[in-house]
Amino acid sequence: MDVIFKESSQDKRAQLRKKAMRLPLQPGVYLMRDASGRIIYVGKAKALKNRVSQYFGSDKNHDEKVRRMVSQVEDFETIITDSEFEALILECSLIKQHNPKYNILLKDDKGYHYIKISKGPWSKITEAKGNEVKEDDGAQYIGPFISSWAVRESVDEVRKIFRLPSCNRRFPQEMGKGRPCLNYYIKQCCAPCRGHINEKEYRESVQEAVEFLQGGSSASLKLLTEKMDEAAEALEFERAAKIRDRISAIKKVAEKQKVVSFKVQEQDVIALAQGSNAEGRTVACAEVFRFHSGRLYDRETFLLGEIGDMEQAREEFLEQYYSIRDQIPPKISLDGEAADTPLLEEWLTKKAGRKVSILVPQRGEQAQLTEMCRNNAAEHLAQSAGRSGKETSALDELSRLLGLAHPPIRIESYDISNLAGGENVAGMVVFQNGKPLKSDYRKFKIKGFEGQDDYASMREVIQRRFGEYVSHQEQGNVEGFGQLPDLILLDGGKGHVAAVRPVLEAFGLDVPLFGMVKDDKHRTRAITGDGGEISIHSHRRAFTLVSTIQDEVHRFAIGYHRQQRKKKTLASELTQIPGIGKTRAAALFQYFRTLSSIQDATMEELAAAPSMNQPAARKVYAYFHPSDES
Repeated sequence: MDVIFKESSQDKRAQLRKKAMRLPLQPGVYLMRDASGRIIYVGKAKALKNRVSQYFGSDKNHDEKVRRMVSQVEDFETIITDSEFEALILECSLIKQHNPKYNILLKDDKGYHYIKISKGPWSKITEAKGNEVKEDDGAQYIGPFISSWAVRESVDEVRKIFRLPSCNRRFPQEMGKGRPCLNYYIKQCCAPCRGHINEKEYRESVQEAVEFLQGGSSASLKLLTEKMDEAAEALEFERAAKIRDRISAIKKVAEKQKVVSFKVQEQDVIALAQGSNAEGRTVACAEVFRFHSGRLYDRETFLLGEIGDMEQAREEFLEQYYSIRDQIPPKISLDGEAADTPLLEEWLTKKAGRKVSILVPQRGEQAQLTEMCRNNAAEHLAQSAGRSGKETSALDELSRLLGLAHPPIRIESYDISNLAGGENVAGMVVFQNGKPLKSDYRKFKIKGFEGQDDYASMREVIQRRFGEYVSHQEQGNVEGFGQLPDLILLDGGKGHVAAVRPVLEAFGLDVPLFGMVKDDKHRTRAITGDGGEISIHSHRRAFTLVSTIQDEVHRFAIGYHRQQRKKKTLASELTQIPGIGKTRAAALFQYFRTLSSIQDATMEELAAAPSMNQPAARKVYAYFHPSDES
């Protein structure tokens, strides 16, 4: 039954490809439908025949998301347009209309947000959603604002500056009940709960906070400076000092808001990061930083699920994001190339009514901004999976650097260790989601030859490791050696990679393979593949991760080598005892584990060990306890 289904699936793909080959070489939009007739993907093409037929040819160049989508396609239809630009407009419209399963979909849930100043002498300043605004509650509302993040930041800032409470205590009902919270002790609350401020002073603080929110920091500074001067002239030095502290707090906040630069005027910075979710599937997150007048005024985060090709994903994200946004800045900085950038610029320029440029900065302040944005996306992705943002960001950066389809969840690294060809061993370490997975570490004794040949040693280790993989797969075991790594890193240069590549090809495995190159001081310098060296010094997080992996695999391999040398040295000492050959010496070490244990053993314990008898035990005991025999 399974064979019939497979043949049917192949026949269906052949039919769809035959249909696609009859399409014209004209721009247009294509709609993929599943067996129920539902549209599961909408795309645009410069030449419909070329683009659509690619889906139904060989799937070797398709990522997992595309393969899964194609397997569900029952039929497709196309709409021819006069230009690629018209195809883009139509694609955006159809995606919003049908919400296809395999397109990047963004929900416009921005709504309106307000700052609320509650009624009464002990007013509190909080944030409120549009549906929470009530005309008859007596509260004052400032807004509306589009950005919930901006409202949240403003409320938080104004509470800290004017030392207003953020707790849920009601005043004056709960005054004197309970101790002040931590905010009082770090001078971020005036503690009305303990009566440390009277009603008049509190009301004045709230009024100054509202003036700050309505007029901005410049107007507030001017007004507060005048009040400070008046208090000083009236010899109210304590009040003047409080106002001075408030002015200082406003200035600090203003400086904090300009952490980027005055050079960044009106622009958006957009970055995508990939990582694994709690189920181990590769997913993505997009982060948007929005700047105006040198200040970050909004940020948005979108979990995108599985995205496949990064350039295509950036294009889809830009289309969807600016389809649901009216405010389009003159400059958009991306963390990498987007497909059809000139076409996107044309569409955004027409939508904004002025020139819009899409940039991919390579250095300087703009590059730092995109990196900061990408790190925030990685952090959000990591938090959603319960992991550290540092590892997620490093894996994402490493995948970009090496041109991988997705961040490597499982990395295996190998190193050879010997001394002039003696005790030739290898170590394998595993990093899962950027962290050592010590339960999967493995040790190898080189068995295929004697002497020193690092290339042959590495070939043997990889041959044995993936021989185990095949064996595990046949047995249905997907643990340990039964897992296929997303990336292999060899402690060595281009020669090591060239030596190992044919082994992987013989197994029919397409696993990314690179070497880790060290400098004269035995520190990580670069990564090498078939096409030469890739410098990693300028990629801080990826560099740290690779250096950690290289140090760890070297430590593990050389530790095993020293262990074997020590065993050999100790075994050679035992073979000096009459009647104790290599076999008995090895058996003793296998049984007692250490030389000190053999030394401390009684004659009965020695005789009970494998390969031993009473005469041999007596000789070993006499060797370590000569005084007892005298």
